[in-house]
Amino acid sequence: MNILLVGSGGREHALAWKIAQSPLLDRLVCAPGNPGIERLCETRPVAATDVEGLVALAREIAANLVVVGPESALERGLANALALAGIPCFGPSQAAARLETSKAFTKDFCARHGLPTAAYGVFADAGPAGAFLETLDAPYVIKVDGLAAGKGVVIAADLDAARAAVSDMLGGRFGAAGAQVVIEEFMQGEEVSLFALTDGTTARLFGAAQDHKRAFDGDVGPNTGGMGTYAPAPILTPALAQQALDQMILPAVRGMAAEGTPYVGVLYAGLMLTETGPRLVEFNARFGDPECQVLMLRLESDLVPYLLACATGTLSRLPDPVWMDGAAVCVVLAANGYPENPQAGSTIHGAEQDFGADVTVFHAGTARDADGGLTASGGRVLNVCASGDDIRTARDRAYAAVDQIRWPGGFHRRDIGWRAL
Repeated sequence: MNILLVGSGGREHALAWKIAQSPLLDRLVCAPGNPGIERLCETRPVAATDVEGLVALAREIAANLVVVGPESALERGLANALALAGIPCFGPSQAAARLETSKAFTKDFCARHGLPTAAYGVFADAGPAGAFLETLDAPYVIKVDGLAAGKGVVIAADLDAARAAVSDMLGGRFGAAGAQVVIEEFMQGEEVSLFALTDGTTARLFGAAQDHKRAFDGDVGPNTGGMGTYAPAPILTPALAQQALDQMILPAVRGMAAEGTPYVGVLYAGLMLTETGPRLVEFNARFGDPECQVLMLRLESDLVPYLLACATGTLSRLPDPVWMDGAAVCVVLAANGYPENPQAGSTIHGAEQDFGADVTVFHAGTARDADGGLTASGGRVLNVCASGDDIRTARDRAYAAVDQIRWPGGFHRRDIGWRAL
């Protein structure tokens, strides 16, 4: 079969790596791709937000399936356009993707359907927002309503900082995404990323991972899109995963269908494991990045049948996916200045060498210079991933590879996996 993969980040490199292993595959094209993906398949310079161009490309290659990586494409309605063209798509419609693209929608949806989550308020004006803050105890969680690449969240230690965050967000820093803010009570516990696949009716759990959101060691510094992950997440027991499936994933799938916007694709539930059980932090409408990288390393089953089954409403016919024993760890190498002002253009040496069978380097924000050398072109630039019998072994292998990459223009955390270890 012919598959079009949409996106250009580390998540898409990991998906391309796994899809390319499928015996069902005849042709894989990625748009726009990156230098790492180019080593696996064809790439075309069509932006992930160019809906018309992507539909035309899918038609050109006679795609049997389009796999959408980034949320930006979903927000633009790519799945809707592909449906009109009669092309199966792994990814939710524009309306269903609001579970990620609008935090206000999601909080109201949770209230309508009884999903356990934090108390909240939605505000477009700083005055009422400030009054609501006074009803909560510190610390305070403030989020922009729309997409902000994982960086539109502030956890404020005191009321003054919370008010400043609200003013900043509503003041235009995030553009239209910050037209409203969501203020939530702070939930105490450990956060974990749980994934499920759904065709709009059936839902299947599809692994879990733990991410490190803060920029620097010790979980300090600004929030980022993620500085590293590991899987499995020991803190998420099978019983807790089943509880989350029963109380969040399945009610969300049923609720979206009941509201006339059935959800198709991967549903990513950010969970807070509190003393009273799992509670929803947020939904995302795509594989996490960099969670996807460790999931793909651990997935033993062929990925393609699951993607196609979601897109064609046949997920109930497939068995549960099979996962490899052991663990996987991903260390993100980011450009200096990330997340606020990443410095592009610096040269990277040693990232494309053979690190051995247990190490895989996924490109996230890379480009080629005029001489074919590898350079940084984004905030998060490389994902150095490794597998092993346990998290410690996988982590040590990942860092051994990181230490062979010469890139003065980047930085990384040295404590990925600390919660599990």
